[in-house]
Amino acid sequence: MKPIIRKENVKTLFESKFIRVFDLQYEAGKHYYDATRRPLDRIMAAKSDEEFRASLPDAVTCVVILQMKDAAPRLLLTKEFRYPTGQFLLSPPAGLLDPADEAQTDPILSAARREIREETGLDLAENDVLSIINPLLFSSPGMTDESNALVCAVVHPEDSSSLSQAGAVGSERFDGFCLLSVQEAEQILKAGKDPEGIFYSVYTWAALMYFVSGLWR
Repeated sequence: MKPIIRKENVKTLFESKFIRVFDLQYEAGKHYYDATRRPLDRIMAAKSDEEFRASLPDAVTCVVILQMKDAAPRLLLTKEFRYPTGQFLLSPPAGLLDPADEAQTDPILSAARREIREETGLDLAENDVLSIINPLLFSSPGMTDESNALVCAVVHPEDSSSLSQAGAVGSERFDGFCLLSVQEAEQILKAGKDPEGIFYSVYTWAALMYFVSGLWR
């Protein structure tokens, strides 16, 4: 039977602007801990089933596929510095949903368009396709309720000259792009590391798999 976690049984252990830790008392004398971006009134653990099913993700991760004229499709990944790992990791464009996104008709696609523009310099045009692969995936539900939506963007630029990381904001740091063929993406999947021998995130794995599977077509 699913444990019922009531808001009155949740205690704040640590709170800052960007992260919070809650003690989830799910039975008398039994505790579980949740590291989350969410304030107390929005944590997933205390939502009703109806509220849970209507939840928006914390962030969006974008599988960006370039279909340039007379060229094979390419998966667009970035080299983004990830502070907890201390490394530039092979990464899809991604970012948090802003309050302004949540006010839009489709918050997930609104956030995806903005993140793609900021992190790649690409503005989606009428002939480009933007669609939701999955509306909410938990990152590591054993320690956090953080989640990402997965979005696919099939973009048709003339060439790669418009790509830019000048729109990076806040703590974001980038070190270039990787435009992968299907064969190169398959090699990275099989190796479990990027061409420089660096590990990558599960969302990078998901982007690679979605690309090589052909499900985006």
